Amino acid sequence: MIASRPLQGCIKCVLDTHDVPDLQLDEHGVCQYCHRFEKEYLNNQLSEAEKKHRLDAMIRTIQKAGKGKEYNCILGLSGGVDSSYMAYKAKEWGLKPLIVHFDNGWNTELAVKNIESIISFTGFDLHTHVVNWEEFRSLQLAYIHSGVLDWEVPTDHGFMGALFRAARKKGIRHILTGSNHQTEGILPKCMTSNKDDSINILDIAQKFGAKAFKTYPFVGPLRHIYYTEIYGFLRHAPLNWVDYHKDGAKETIIRETGWRDYGGKHYESVFTRFYQGYVLPVKYGIDKRKAHFSSLINSGQMTRDEALELLKVDPYGNEELKWQDFEFVAKKLGMSQDELHGILAAPPVPHHHYRTIGDTPYPSLRRQVKLGKYYTASQTWKRKLRSLLRNH
Repeated sequence: MIASRPLQGCIKCVLDTHDVPDLQLDEHGVCQYCHRFEKEYLNNQLSEAEKKHRLDAMIRTIQKAGKGKEYNCILGLSGGVDSSYMAYKAKEWGLKPLIVHFDNGWNTELAVKNIESIISFTGFDLHTHVVNWEEFRSLQLAYIHSGVLDWEVPTDHGFMGALFRAARKKGIRHILTGSNHQTEGILPKCMTSNKDDSINILDIAQKFGAKAFKTYPFVGPLRHIYYTEIYGFLRHAPLNWVDYHKDGAKETIIRETGWRDYGGKHYESVFTRFYQGYVLPVKYGIDKRKAHFSSLINSGQMTRDEALELLKVDPYGNEELKWQDFEFVAKKLGMSQDELHGILAAPPVPHHHYRTIGDTPYPSLRRQVKLGKYYTASQTWKRKLRSLLRNH
């Protein structure tokens, strides 16, 4: 959201107070996000030998856990570069993942083709969770009308829910993810929200008339405790243990699999392209590319001057496509273009204006379960957990 303080920017990355109101600069003009990246990633860089050791240990652990089984791990595939490259590497490492895709009705044709290309190349099995469009549309509309920042929660939460459900059904505990420090190490809190906050999702959904969750893979707080602390999913981010360079990864999957570039981070979805390229700058005063580019600058994959030149170009890079998407999104959501313009002109509302997970006993219960102190939990929550366990 646009800050009232004078515009100031970091001299190392491209974050500034226009997009990040809490930006703090040291005496040299370097922001706290660059310092955090250096402290949490650069200063803890492993040697190539240690990276290989950890990667080999992960592969052995997953292969041992899946011995004699159809799959030994699971991987969510959006069709974007990170997850596509992760699938490519999984094949190279001899793993047997079940590939899961969450189809929310917004995939571009190119995304569908890229997923097909990756599956064809790897030979992995693909499970696609297709959510009922009217059900998902009602949840997206609830978020849009609520005024909150993160319109991507319904998709991100649903993708993880689909992954959890498929993994539990197949008896898989190991989850591969394409997340990585090199390209995603910087993301200010003001640009996102907690995708796991099921209480926030429910409150927004109920207040703005979303349909009941029947096909949407919602993960309620107790189910999240079960998945993470009792069933014990183990998440792995092995791209942190390889020399992951975004441009190099693109070149590899383009050459080897026929994958094609979208032109923007997460632009495999029409809705995400519209949200990041138009909604965030217009309604919230945020250009999310600044966070993406700042990560690449700090990991040595882009210079600050290169980033500043790219930021001179509109996020869409194509004015005609922008207005085509505006018209398409409004029509697909069932609203007029004037209505959508009105929503974008309305003042933002913070996520904590609605109930959040922090307003409930669930965080305390999760800590108790995690620490093995389940016996101290109240009888009410223990009964709920026991009921949940009986259904698995």
